[in-house]
Amino acid sequence: MLKNILPRGRSRSLNRTHKIAIAGVGTLGAAAVAFTAVPASGQTTTTSEAAPTAKVAYSTKQIQDVHAGVTGQLAGASQKAAAIEAKQEAAAKKATAAKKAAAEKAAAKRAAKETTSRSAKRTEVKKAAPKSYPDNLDGWIREARAIMKKHGIPGTYEGIHRNIMRESSGNPKAINDWDINAINGIPSKGLLQVIPPTFKAYHVPGTSKNIYDPVANIVAACNYAADKYGTMDNVDSAY
Repeated sequence: MLKNILPRGRSRSLNRTHKIAIAGVGTLGAAAVAFTAVPASGQTTTTSEAAPTAKVAYSTKQIQDVHAGVTGQLAGASQKAAAIEAKQEAAAKKATAAKKAAAEKAAAKRAAKETTSRSAKRTEVKKAAPKSYPDNLDGWIREARAIMKKHGIPGTYEGIHRNIMRESSGNPKAINDWDINAINGIPSKGLLQVIPPTFKAYHVPGTSKNIYDPVANIVAACNYAADKYGTMDNVDSAY
């Protein structure tokens, strides 16, 4: 074998171009080796069978989970809507009940007011309509006593009746034209034979100013008797 006769001093290092060239030669050599491995006939075989398709595993769990989630959301939304509707319905019922209560209260108030008004009107009618007394001696005495009571004038039914029967026999138009008063020109007149000056002095407001009016005559005479004798009951003769 020949020895390397090139001195070390003259060897040169490979540059980038040399490295690329060497790499190319190596590649070609590898290709040549590969072709030599092909059979001598030089033919290659291919197959028409398709590569087996890989089976894809489908899972329904995720779909079920999604369906369950959507169903849950719809159910929750439905419950919320039902709750809102129930709340609105309750509020509407409450408002209706409040309106009904207010209307009933207003109606009751109006009814009470109308009842009070009717009662007041009836009272006014009662006050306006005086009590009716029969137009006879009994009625005159009872009416006179009602007026006397208002004015604090004493006198019983019996005492008044007794003096009337003695003085005029119950005749409201009776007149005395023979006693001293008649002689003096002021004859006694009416149920209790009152002279005009006495009737005028003891006349009670609200009664007739006619001396022959039976009620006015009784009230004025009893007023005079109460002033002079304490009550008509104490009178047993001319007074």
